[in-house]
Amino acid sequence: MKNKVLAGVLLALSVVTTTPLWAADKPRELTWHEMIPPDAPPEAPQMTPLHDLSKIGSMNIEAAPAAKQSLPNAPVVKALDGQHVRLPGYIVPLEVSEEGRTTDFLLVPYFGACIHVPPPPSNQIVHVTSELGVKMDELYQPYWIEGDMQVKPSTSDLADAGYSMAAQKIYVYELPE
Repeated sequence: MKNKVLAGVLLALSVVTTTPLWAADKPRELTWHEMIPPDAPPEAPQMTPLHDLSKIGSMNIEAAPAAKQSLPNAPVVKALDGQHVRLPGYIVPLEVSEEGRTTDFLLVPYFGACIHVPPPPSNQIVHVTSELGVKMDELYQPYWIEGDMQVKPSTSDLADAGYSMAAQKIYVYELPE
């Protein structure tokens, strides 16, 4: 009888103290603010024009050179390296496949970053690679990107990124009800 009670107590303790298998795969939900070190200096507001207005005569302002990234080497949170996370954001394509999918892109915190407005600091940009990618005609909505975060800088024609990730899952971001 004592052995059965002892076995039951040990089983209960092992269940309580062991992390469930389903919890081990759950990614940490990361916010953009958590990607900035607490001791980082505040970003100075960029007061330069978004586009060179001298090109307004051609009525093709979008063709004018965009403003430069204000903090291309912003400090990063090294503790995020290797963490399995999910992060919401908007996709800025770097490469597009023949099928019309982007598999190499920047994830940014707001719509239009790097294209219509200046890029955010590098610690607010994640360079993402994905096997499946996202269709180009579906880029006007935010997405969740899941994967292992790497504190690894990268440079593209659009902006410098302070983080990188190989996406394991990509799905549409929906506001909680």
